[in-house]
Amino acid sequence: MNIYDTHAHLDHIEDLSPALERAVQTGVKGVVAVSISLKSCTRTLEIAKEYSNPIIYPALGMHPSDADRNDVAACIDLIKENVSRIIAVGEIGLDFWYKWVRKDKEKKDEQREVFQAFLNVARETNLPAIIHTRGTWREAFDRTKATGLTKALFHWYSGPVDVLKDILDAGYYVSTSPSVAYSPQSREAMSYAPIEQTLIETDSPVFYKNRDTDDEGFKAEPKDVLKTLSAYSKLKNVSEDKTLSILNNNAETFFNFQKFQS
Repeated sequence: MNIYDTHAHLDHIEDLSPALERAVQTGVKGVVAVSISLKSCTRTLEIAKEYSNPIIYPALGMHPSDADRNDVAACIDLIKENVSRIIAVGEIGLDFWYKWVRKDKEKKDEQREVFQAFLNVARETNLPAIIHTRGTWREAFDRTKATGLTKALFHWYSGPVDVLKDILDAGYYVSTSPSVAYSPQSREAMSYAPIEQTLIETDSPVFYKNRDTDDEGFKAEPKDVLKTLSAYSKLKNVSEDKTLSILNNNAETFFNFQKFQS
């Protein structure tokens, strides 16, 4: 089996080498390693140099929770200096999920400013954008489309279907995580989105737990993308083999993995 984990925070995984060995043993061919800050961008580039199996595809960006206008210029410089070595701009976006953020106009404005700066550089470099949208689905989509991006991935999408329809109509992609096994929001979104515009991921090292059961949960690592595949293929009522074939083609087309092999 060959499979891609299209969203993982490798710089946040403890004991990374064994985790990547387990990923290879379970058939993971490549991992898209996203970044969340200037420090994270630097470390992600280092990780991509250190490991070749699985292939590490670095993405550079600034997560909304880490949005810092003082570091934007340096992070964008890294993107431009390494444009031939990176696969995407990400993880970028907006997140007004928590009440304290919603009440803080300055923080929201900073997130918007930082997000727009990275959308602009994604357009200028012709790189795909990996977008975080929790609680900001409509605004994040509207900004992405208005910027004129041709390739955008709305990662771990679990927002409203009306926004999802607009995302898909714009030709953008969505991804899902192991939560598709139990989350009503994830399942509704992924039931609507066609396989042909979907990718799968782990968002490692996120901790997953179905609160409606006694399941102890687990801290994700790249090998757990197989759990996403299993749950997702069951939801779509399509065999794992056929689902995987479509998903791999989606990932290879969206990210242009071929440029790393040329």
